[in-house]
Amino acid sequence: MEDPMYSLQDVIRCDLCETPVPPKHCDICHIHLCEACVGKHLSDESKDHYIVPFKLRGIISKCTKHSREVCTQLCTTCNIPVCPLCVASSEHKQHKKEDILKLFETKRKLMQTDLQDLEKFIYPKYQEAATNIPVQRADVNKRSQKLTTALDKQGEALHTEIDTIIQGMKSDIDDMDALHKAAIDQQEVAINRTIPEITQAILDLKRLLERLQDKLDTSDVCLVSEYTSRTEEFRNLPAQFQVTLPTFTPQEINREQIHQQIGSLSELAITYPLLDEPRILTDIQTEYRDLRSVSCQSDSELWTCGNDNILRLYNLQGELLRSVQTKSGNMPWDIAVTRSGGLVYTDYRNSSINLVSGTQIQRLIKLREWRPYNLCSTSSGDLLVNMTSDDLQQTKVVRYSGSTEKQSIQWDDQGKLLYTSDRLFNYKYLSENRNSDICVADCDAGAVVVVSAAGKLRLRYTGPPSTPQESFHPYGITTDSQANILTSDWDNHRIHIIDKDGLFLRYIHNCGLLSPQGLCVDSRDNLFVTEMFRGKVKKLQYYK
Repeated sequence: MEDPMYSLQDVIRCDLCETPVPPKHCDICHIHLCEACVGKHLSDESKDHYIVPFKLRGIISKCTKHSREVCTQLCTTCNIPVCPLCVASSEHKQHKKEDILKLFETKRKLMQTDLQDLEKFIYPKYQEAATNIPVQRADVNKRSQKLTTALDKQGEALHTEIDTIIQGMKSDIDDMDALHKAAIDQQEVAINRTIPEITQAILDLKRLLERLQDKLDTSDVCLVSEYTSRTEEFRNLPAQFQVTLPTFTPQEINREQIHQQIGSLSELAITYPLLDEPRILTDIQTEYRDLRSVSCQSDSELWTCGNDNILRLYNLQGELLRSVQTKSGNMPWDIAVTRSGGLVYTDYRNSSINLVSGTQIQRLIKLREWRPYNLCSTSSGDLLVNMTSDDLQQTKVVRYSGSTEKQSIQWDDQGKLLYTSDRLFNYKYLSENRNSDICVADCDAGAVVVVSAAGKLRLRYTGPPSTPQESFHPYGITTDSQANILTSDWDNHRIHIIDKDGLFLRYIHNCGLLSPQGLCVDSRDNLFVTEMFRGKVKKLQYYK
């Protein structure tokens, strides 16, 4: 839309000399000024003046607390305009302030740059990705149909094989039946052939015995003499045989063997390739001289702690959003954002773990004979805390639900300590992996120690094979959505990426890192790294 000041029907002029289209405006006197009249207007020292570009007119306002003053600065800590009297007051004395005009111009240029970046690069990339979604979804259906067809084909082949085997066994039964019936038929023929002979023998014996009851003569004597008994011949049935009838013994159906016969279906693996060269997305300068820990409040806000007793919340533009002093005034050792959005920190000097919620600080846990150092929040809402005994002889990791201890992890299966001790300042950052493993960066041991959720040792990572163990001193540690483990190699100014089983994947070492320590990732797997001595937090992209 055309600016009214450039309209031919309504040309705005300098209020002092009538020059058209004045480029300046006094936001206190509410008059338009050309360049030549700015000096003349400022020469009137009876009033305050605030010269701004014409397009920024109306940017300042009267102070709500000091009605005669105008607000030319913005308290970025409180995010409110302030006048000179407010700036000098105790309320804003320690706060960060910026000139409203300069801030506005800086933000306007940032918005213009962002708009150009969003329109020309980011939005087209998302449009292209959105266009590919239906294609990807269709590919899923095609691959699924292909797998289903292959399974059906294998099932049909197995059914055919089973049917062939069953049919063969049925044919064997038919053959055995035929043999059995043939033997029966053969026995029937022999019996049927012998029955008439037995019948005739009975008749002959009856006739002969009847004659012998009458008067005997010489011929009868001859007949009796010629008689031969066939009783033994007929006593046993002809063609006797024994039959062992066939039986069927079904095998127990073994699903595992059936699966082996059918084949195997590989698991779906969704992986995200790592960038060959990770990129720095944001570089945030904090107020710490020594910066140790960082934890994501959200994808755009970060809690930090370092060498003083202040916990600070920054946005990605490096603006300080909030400051919280520890309850005891002691330096916090480590911080973690809980699943519910609260902030917890360890106070090793008074052996406590504390929760920051809103403006309140609540002591969650008070330890005896142990000192808490590093901690993390788990997916279930528990806290995992690394602690060392007061005599510095033992170190363990304890799981808490609220303030209740649920688990203590200290020894391996051979009764040896899992973690090193004997140091006053115990650097053992820890993180829960996606597979519920507990990963501890044991700096003194030169190893990342990974145990299962049950506390059983899974692995010790001491660097890739080409790295001498004595040169590896891991400090910070975090895990990402792919269950990869990232740990900061403080002395060598780099970060190791390993998989959940301890396999080395890659270094992050080309981002100008200096003494990296605390690590965390946001919901998009962007990595935040603290540089201890520079007091900086760097946001890195390491996935494509």
